Amino acid sequence: MRIAFIGLGNMGAPMARNLIKAGHQLNLFDLNKTVLAELAELGGQVSTSPKDAAANSDLVITMLPAAAHVRGVYLDEETGVLAGIRPGTPTVDCSTIDPQTAREVSKAAAAKGIDMGDAPVSGGTGGAAAGTLTFMVGASAELFATLKPVLEQMGRNIVHCGEVGTGQIAKICNNLLLGISMIGVSEAMALGNALGIDTKVLAGIINSSTGRCWSSDTYNPWPGIIETAPASRGYTGGFGAELMLKDLGLATEAARQAHQPVILGAVAQQLYQAMSLRGEGGKDFSAIVEGYRKKD
Repeated sequence: MRIAFIGLGNMGAPMARNLIKAGHQLNLFDLNKTVLAELAELGGQVSTSPKDAAANSDLVITMLPAAAHVRGVYLDEETGVLAGIRPGTPTVDCSTIDPQTAREVSKAAAAKGIDMGDAPVSGGTGGAAAGTLTFMVGASAELFATLKPVLEQMGRNIVHCGEVGTGQIAKICNNLLLGISMIGVSEAMALGNALGIDTKVLAGIINSSTGRCWSSDTYNPWPGIIETAPASRGYTGGFGAELMLKDLGLATEAARQAHQPVILGAVAQQLYQAMSLRGEGGKDFSAIVEGYRKKD
């Protein structure tokens, strides 16, 4: 299949690699010339614009940083996807953005005869490289059936959440909980350390008791607990704190529009905002624990 893949950052690049390995012909676009060159060596074709990438493709996939980028890539009258795509070409945006933008861009696509869905992902850069991502898909039943075989070549769990926009709803609700749970685990680990218990013993107890969660048993923020977690490599790699801050902002804004209280979510957003202001936004989001640790 000829696939336009637009947006080749920390998530998009390994996703594109997996599609190339699966035998697809990729028409690629990104502002990063280095990653374009790397993927071209694997067999991808470099395009001059989103319009150019979409023009001769059977499917369009985008993976972009924020809603403004999604609007620009799709709606720009001169270089955007909708300026060049053939009517009837299925399209899916895998960015994490607000549900309203997903619906508005999908509506603009529908006016040009394009069925567009949203499919944000969970699983981080490791999951993107390993092809084990979870895709939360908001799309018509027909489009979901078209997308699923391709998404399965990049992910392990492909979930149909409902109509357009529901994928984004699932993603921001999940990351709202993730941000809150990471702060909770950080507080518990720091308290245990301050009171004198061996942190490995404490983590073992939590992970075999009612406090167990992904933030404790897979991604524990305390250094030395889990060898593969960012905490054990100086909080490098993984899911950046700035990205968590962005997702918490999406969740709290969506909650404001729905008049739905998210009290702990708002507190979590402020804690990550403070982390960003300290110049630590480039660290993995689990580095939030550093605000609770006693300095040596």
